[in-house]
Amino acid sequence: MDQTPMTPRGAELLRTRLDRLKNVERPRIVAAIAEARSHGDLSENAEYDAAKEEQGITEATIKDIEGKLATANVIDVTKLRPADGKPLKVVFGATVTVVDLDTDKRITYKIVGEDEADFENNLISYRTPIAKGLLGKFKGDEVDIEIPRGTVAYEVAEVEYK
Repeated sequence: MDQTPMTPRGAELLRTRLDRLKNVERPRIVAAIAEARSHGDLSENAEYDAAKEEQGITEATIKDIEGKLATANVIDVTKLRPADGKPLKVVFGATVTVVDLDTDKRITYKIVGEDEADFENNLISYRTPIAKGLLGKFKGDEVDIEIPRGTVAYEVAEVEYK
């Protein structure tokens, strides 16, 4: 069975979302279905149809989240320690500062699981081209990464496990 890598924060976000879906959304939808049923003929009841559709989507989301949590491989980089004298390597969960070699612009990314990725906040999925290009690199390494707009050249300026 494939594992789903995630940070402790990502696992907590999924657990919180699952709890909300099960304990807030599910009961609300059940009540909406009951209310719609009380209006009589279900064959032409748009409220009933909408509530049943929302119920299906919610149940599918619950099943998806439960599956991810069941196969979760929670990786806490704050507990990783490199061998004495060895530099930190870019791994899942690491925070990486890079310098764009064309513009000298510095940018910091944290490599996370798919469900917690948020590019606007520099949380990038381990499956993105940038993360794939950085994984396994060390401070001082240079890397050319193919992204949708072309090739970007980075130098790894800092690697942190925080």
